[in-house]
Amino acid sequence: MPIVVAVDGPAGSGKSSVSKAVAERLGYGYLDTGAGYRAFALHAINNPGSPLEELLNSFEYEISLDPLKSQVLLAGEDVTNEIRTQEVASRVSEFAREQRVRALQHQDARTRIALSGLPGVVSEGRDLTTVVFADADVRILLTASEEIRLQRRSAEKTESTENLKARDASDSKVVEFMAPAEGVKLIDTSHLSFEESVEAVIAEIERSRA
Repeated sequence: MPIVVAVDGPAGSGKSSVSKAVAERLGYGYLDTGAGYRAFALHAINNPGSPLEELLNSFEYEISLDPLKSQVLLAGEDVTNEIRTQEVASRVSEFAREQRVRALQHQDARTRIALSGLPGVVSEGRDLTTVVFADADVRILLTASEEIRLQRRSAEKTESTENLKARDASDSKVVEFMAPAEGVKLIDTSHLSFEESVEAVIAEIERSRA
């Protein structure tokens, strides 16, 4: 079984970029569980009016675990860029609240990692440290102040202040991720550089292997 590093955190905390860098540095795979929910939302958008049961049964999704090449396939079609549109982002929480969708995504993440054949996988998302990989070898909550997270998203030109606050509010209704659970290491990246954030996560992994 690969070493599992579970990383949770809100938008703008640095979890995606840091997780990718850590995976690349250690020769691990990288799994963005949020991409699965985005792919499902796009699947629903592409099949308007379909009942949830039908959407679940017809959902065919693949994702690359290569930290250097993020690729998502939906029914064999590359939708890597399409799942990042605002239309998809606006629908994600709607499906993340559905227990059957969450159960499907949770099992999918566990299976992909177990069958990856990799020495380790860094997986990032929202409820990984408490639900999906509550028994992970390393569990980390990356966070940052709202001010810093807004600054980062603005600098990246990936999200407006209004959208980020709306996502925080919506996500908090689905899962608690702003405070660490027992046994989860809190790393506040508010005043850390990108490299310092990466090193902090790697240090936790090395401690677990000591």
